[in-house]
Amino acid sequence: MTILRVIIAADPPPRLDKALARDVPEEASLSRTRLARLIAEGAVSRAGTALTNPKLKVEEGDEIDISVPEAQDYDVVAQDIPLDIVHEDEDLIVINKPAGMVVHPAPGSPDGTLVNALLHHFGGDLSGIGGEKRPGIVHRIDKDTSGLLVVAKSDRAHHGLAAQFEKHSARRSYRALCYGVPSLGDPRLMGSKGISNSGNGEIVITSGLARHKTERQKQAVYFDGQGRHAITRARVLERFGAPEALALVECRLETGRTHQIRVHMAHAGHALIGDPVYGGRRKVSQKAISGEAYAAVTGFKRQALHAAELGFVHPGTREEMLFEADLPEDMAQLLAALRAE
Repeated sequence: MTILRVIIAADPPPRLDKALARDVPEEASLSRTRLARLIAEGAVSRAGTALTNPKLKVEEGDEIDISVPEAQDYDVVAQDIPLDIVHEDEDLIVINKPAGMVVHPAPGSPDGTLVNALLHHFGGDLSGIGGEKRPGIVHRIDKDTSGLLVVAKSDRAHHGLAAQFEKHSARRSYRALCYGVPSLGDPRLMGSKGISNSGNGEIVITSGLARHKTERQKQAVYFDGQGRHAITRARVLERFGAPEALALVECRLETGRTHQIRVHMAHAGHALIGDPVYGGRRKVSQKAISGEAYAAVTGFKRQALHAAELGFVHPGTREEMLFEADLPEDMAQLLAALRAE
């Protein structure tokens, strides 16, 4: 157990939790979520009296003690699963995740996940994140989406990265193959609710995203204030077929919500090739592309989506970092078949 004393500085926020979040030393690496949990657990005190109300008023000069327990072992099994490591340092690791791998253990996927693999890779060399010795998952990509993911190894990195993803300042760019070719000149597309022209060649899709009202495993777009605000920017990189039947697009996330690109592209009428959830009955005509390309498209059994670029400010060094990952073999083969048209 470590006792950390925080002296409230001038002009404090009116609430205990916000004042502590502002004044706790950066090197303590206590996120607002962690501080809220410590307050609720009675680990925060003033003059020996526990402060369990996060809305409690504090004043300049108040001496607040925080009892920070030693990090506990994380109750997930370490598994020797190969990892494609793009970058690693003492604070974080960047992984190129393969399609088919779940990020975190959950009902239906108790093991074989990225977290199981990371625990084995780190071999116990982890700082306490949120009070547990575990990898810090600050964002996720779907099981059947491939590509770049950053994971915190220290509480400092977890706090710093989470703040960037919360503020949407991290760069996330995806490559996707979709049905049809999104066009700024298409009156149907540009007349659809939530879709606009960025002015620089991008199509902007803006909506709320929340669980589908009847199909609870799906997300759906909403425009009545429901759901979490979501913005996707899409730009066509290549066109395939005659007439234009398919496209390679770059999708940039301004926000990062569950299934965001898949839902937004489907809403725009350009569902991703192979998407078993949002693809609907969308198909490509055999007259539009050759037999080899047609077989490649119809035989693609996952959403054709890859997290190709990831950028953020390193939470330790403050260096601007940008990583890129080539398309995985299955998407590269699909793209090659389309380019051979």
